[in-house]
Amino acid sequence: MAIEEYQSGRPFTGVVGRTTDESSPAWPAPVRAAAGSPNVLFVVLDDTGFGQLGCFGGLIETPNFDRLAANGLRFTNMHTTALCSPSRSCIVTGRNHHSNGMASITELSTGYPGYNGVIPFENGMLSEMLVDKGFSTFMVGKWHLSPSNEETATGPYTRWPLGRGFERYYGFLGGDTSQWYPDLVYDNHQVEPPRTPEEGYHLSEDLVDKSIEFIADSKQIDPAKPFYLHLCFGATHAPHHVPKEWADKYAGAFDDGWDDYREKVFARQKELGIMPADAQLSRHDPDVPDWQAQTPEARKLFSRMMEVFAGFLSHTDHHLGRLLDFLTEQGELDNTIVMMISDNGASAEGGPTGTTNEAQFFNNAQEPLEDSLRAIDEIGGPKHFNHYPWGWTWAGNTPFRRWKRETYRGGSCDPFIVSWPAGVNAKGEVRNQYAHIVDMVPTVLDLLDIEPPATIRGVTQAPLHGVSFAHALDDAEAGSKHHTQYFEMFGHRAIDHDGWRAVCPWPGTSFAESGAAFGDPISSTKLSQLDATGWELYHVAEDPAETSNVAADNRDRLIAMIGTWYAEAGKYGVLPIDGSALARMIGEKPSIAPPRDQYTMRPNTQQVPFFAGPRVLNRPHSITAFVEIPDGGAEGVLLSQGSAAGGYALFIKDGLLHYVHNYVGRDLFRVSSPEPVPVGEHELRFEFEPTGKPDMPNGKGAPGHLQLYVDGALVAAADAPVTTPFAFNPGNLTCGSNPGSAVTGEYTSPFKFTGTLHKVTVDVSGELIEDPESELRAHLARQ
Repeated sequence: MAIEEYQSGRPFTGVVGRTTDESSPAWPAPVRAAAGSPNVLFVVLDDTGFGQLGCFGGLIETPNFDRLAANGLRFTNMHTTALCSPSRSCIVTGRNHHSNGMASITELSTGYPGYNGVIPFENGMLSEMLVDKGFSTFMVGKWHLSPSNEETATGPYTRWPLGRGFERYYGFLGGDTSQWYPDLVYDNHQVEPPRTPEEGYHLSEDLVDKSIEFIADSKQIDPAKPFYLHLCFGATHAPHHVPKEWADKYAGAFDDGWDDYREKVFARQKELGIMPADAQLSRHDPDVPDWQAQTPEARKLFSRMMEVFAGFLSHTDHHLGRLLDFLTEQGELDNTIVMMISDNGASAEGGPTGTTNEAQFFNNAQEPLEDSLRAIDEIGGPKHFNHYPWGWTWAGNTPFRRWKRETYRGGSCDPFIVSWPAGVNAKGEVRNQYAHIVDMVPTVLDLLDIEPPATIRGVTQAPLHGVSFAHALDDAEAGSKHHTQYFEMFGHRAIDHDGWRAVCPWPGTSFAESGAAFGDPISSTKLSQLDATGWELYHVAEDPAETSNVAADNRDRLIAMIGTWYAEAGKYGVLPIDGSALARMIGEKPSIAPPRDQYTMRPNTQQVPFFAGPRVLNRPHSITAFVEIPDGGAEGVLLSQGSAAGGYALFIKDGLLHYVHNYVGRDLFRVSSPEPVPVGEHELRFEFEPTGKPDMPNGKGAPGHLQLYVDGALVAAADAPVTTPFAFNPGNLTCGSNPGSAVTGEYTSPFKFTGTLHKVTVDVSGELIEDPESELRAHLARQ
């Protein structure tokens, strides 16, 4: 029941006289969904490619996704935006991503309407539409739809899930998180995971537990009230975290390499009817190294990374199965409209060789192969933040070209399943009708027989951009109603129209060849050149994997499609075309709290995200804790930032004051007081003084002098030959403890301080040396 409806001033239907014996009471009628309305369940995977699920020909066991497909339909022609936040905005609003202000992830927003990262309230979300129709609305998992500067305890909360029509929320607000030690938000406040990894915790299980809990809470009060659950797993985005036994199930399964995987999957896709019998497999990608050219040691490592990924996806499938089993037991699954989608194609952010710690990738501190091999048995566990090589990315998107962030079909054509046993007669069939994720909301409203609202909370609503594909659910021969769809991502452009596809792959088909992995601005001159010669044309109705560029033979068609792209771009707020990523990231943005030289942190407060806190790297800085040590002493963390993947901690242990700097999970640099901190009130300070310049392109932050002071007196000093060059990820700052993954193995998290900690001040008045390219790497790795 929506409060707005209950208190909306509807006419009172009773009688009001001078006294109650002359009057008749009447209650406002609550809003209820139509009798028998189905539930709605959206399941959103992250960075899962077209050729990874078993029911789409993949070699990974996914019996529960396969179960949905067997009881429903697989769409082979569903499209996304090729990136996380933009796709997610389309899924929940039914509007194109630029019209949602989501040209990219919110961290790369700029001051243009299509790029500002602020979803306008006139683009109402499905949650806002259904809550006003008598549905319970639950959001569980990854959000990544709030402006990045609003993801702190300061808010504002109007664009958090509870501000956009969801009645309950449990998940993480940003682009990625550890599956073992996630950054969790419950409704509008941070919480810690209910268990530790040692106690069997994993985020996927937790998200399904909460999904079941939310549904059960609602159904035990009002069994007839339908729900809308928007379940967004962290899987299969990096870090690829999974219990070891799940990865071990795939031991040896990928030893023949990524080319072999593609060939086997493509053959299976033809057998399943996912691909036409005469389809051609796309070429070997220019960025992907030859498998056989790798050393035996490299192949061993790369195989294990793929085994871990496969285990991660199967583990996710297992926990989705628990939710499906629960709904079956409750008699709800048959009358639940389930739609499963991945937000984009598989991710290439692990680079050509993969990584055991993504922090090394965006700090330009890639570990040597021999270091990775030493960790091979721990990959996927709590100590690492791993991602596979982009050869597996390319294979995961079989049969298509390229991957996430690009507008070839490898980035933008994704697995999609629809299941509604009570409402759709067709089972286990394939649908080839063209569709785009903006069509999901219109289709749900169509199936529910609900008109898009004219207003939501008094705000006049913009028209939906998608069209319903409900007519095709029981009719394999029905034509698509979605004829034209534009694409744009970092200057990469494409447009689909009735079986034809034009693509302009700025900055080129190979990052390795173009040297523009992070994108450069597109000048007017360059744009004119691209429009004249840079577009390719594919007849995807006959060539679904974009193998044959027929632009030369269809010049008039191509010119018309380019013109249509510009018409669509003007209509949906795509202009100005911006091929940059670095320039977007470093551009000026609104700030909730202006930067300052001194930050005061207090214990028992919420953690501060890395990019909202004091920037201590590559600059002189000090950390001062004001404490009271009781009789018998005290121990615990005074201030910490980061995790085992990289970070720092100022703490007391065995009576001694310690500072540790964890360099990208590789080295620990430390300084410790020689004598215990005495009983009483004290001012404990750490100071960092750079002794040289950082070498950021080679993954080295400024070397420096580490110093500890007690009540103003220097008590210890040491040197760090290198520090973290750019960022910690995870990078939350916490006062009085180190929740989650411990920065150092010298203590067990959360290692809360047992004395009295009044406050900690961080002074960053020293000059900051920045590396925008590394900062961009960090943002893009989290999308």
